[in-house]
Amino acid sequence: MTHDFSVIELMLNASWVVQAVVLLLIGVSVTSWAAIFRKVFALKRVRHLTDDFEREFWSGGNLQDLYAAAARNAREGSPMERIFASGMREFQKLRERRITQPDALLDGARRAMRAAYQRELDALEVNLSFLGSVGSVSPYVGLFGTVWGIMHAFTGLAALTQVTLATVAPAIAEALVATAIGLFAAIPAVLAYNRFAHDIDRLANRLETFIEEFSNILHRHAGVAPAGH
Repeated sequence: MTHDFSVIELMLNASWVVQAVVLLLIGVSVTSWAAIFRKVFALKRVRHLTDDFEREFWSGGNLQDLYAAAARNAREGSPMERIFASGMREFQKLRERRITQPDALLDGARRAMRAAYQRELDALEVNLSFLGSVGSVSPYVGLFGTVWGIMHAFTGLAALTQVTLATVAPAIAEALVATAIGLFAAIPAVLAYNRFAHDIDRLANRLETFIEEFSNILHRHAGVAPAGH
């Protein structure tokens, strides 16, 4: 007697619990791949926008002109551009209130930039927790399906008077498919999570450095109207 050991045939013959586990893992895998591709393109876009704004900022342009452009481009701009706009906005509001102490002006602008920085970081980290959960939980979900399938297989074999490798192999193979698909879902998610976390950390360091550098520029302009730098 020959057996068809293709994955599809094995799944058709598996118990409903194993089938449910495999379908769940396939759905999770498809969702995680969609999240991975979205994050790849999103981070690539953010890097390009950040490079463009940073180049423009340090080209020696006028701060007011940069602020006006950043205000118009709030939705489509880079995180660095929005952080810059937050700092300038708060700086100007404090100046309009006739606050002239450099430390007070700088402290208000830094608080506004820090708040904007945290919002941008939260936005960049969207879907990271999902990928981390997929990477850590999927192998165990697959293992659950395997254990259940093996238990089901041995329960069925208990009624047989003669057990050979040919009778055991199909049931064991059906169960092991769940573990294989669990790993298939987990490995890309773990690799993507680590890569994205590294890229976001590097971008976060750039944003923090910009906050410090821009704070120094604002400190120099605290006693005069904010103009070019």
